[in-house]
Amino acid sequence: MEPPAVAEPVPDESASQAPKKDRRVLRAALRWVSVVAVFAVSGAGTAYGITRLDRTDVPGLATHSDGRWAYPTLVRPPLPSGSPGPNDEARNPAGTHFADLRALVLPEPKGATADAALKGTDGWLATGTFLKEFAVSTERKDVGQRLTDNGLRHIAARGWTTADGTHTRVYLLQFDTAAVAEHMLSDELTSFEAPMYRIRGGETYELDPDFPSAARVDDVHATAIREAKPYGAEQVREAYLTSGDALALIVQSRKGLAPAVPFQQTVALQSELLD
Repeated sequence: MEPPAVAEPVPDESASQAPKKDRRVLRAALRWVSVVAVFAVSGAGTAYGITRLDRTDVPGLATHSDGRWAYPTLVRPPLPSGSPGPNDEARNPAGTHFADLRALVLPEPKGATADAALKGTDGWLATGTFLKEFAVSTERKDVGQRLTDNGLRHIAARGWTTADGTHTRVYLLQFDTAAVAEHMLSDELTSFEAPMYRIRGGETYELDPDFPSAARVDDVHATAIREAKPYGAEQVREAYLTSGDALALIVQSRKGLAPAVPFQQTVALQSELLD
């Protein structure tokens, strides 16, 4: 992987209209500066340049030599007047996403081919389609029952394939409260942050020790998982996210090796949209 270059800022026409950033933005900016410095020394070649914005535009990341994809400029949907965000514990203890979940699914990067199978009906995906991500039929039934028992409300999804053959699937599952979403992650789908159910395309999975802290967003819990060696025909990467009442599953697979950088980028941007 080539050493990282200093990324030029992405133009943002709405920047002049955005409110002043709070202290969290300063902390986020400092975090990214320190991470870029570490990567420059280690030669890891991964840098994002994301900063926390306060319910305004989130810049899509341009493609660079380190393998990042060119996402369009991302915009968080507006909240109903007076509604708090999902992680405002004082005003929103249930962690409700008042924005339409379908508008919070990460769009495909430029040049990617959309996955028609994940469009669903009116933007909502059938639970059975989501369950096809799991490799074993008996486990699909088990996961489906767990979703029913925990009051799954609906699923929004999007998928795409990029020119290099990487296939990405993003699923957002909404429950009644943040407590239920967190319970689904920690007790129903993972155990000690290891997956309880195998995603199709891979054999054995492990927590990803190389997933950088810079790709994580405060208030969004992310569990990054990768297929362990030896790989089969393809390698699979996956991540579970929770933010408020939403649980996300991101899956990327590619023949040979699934590159780490676009996976980390995808997780980071989807986390920003859910926060």
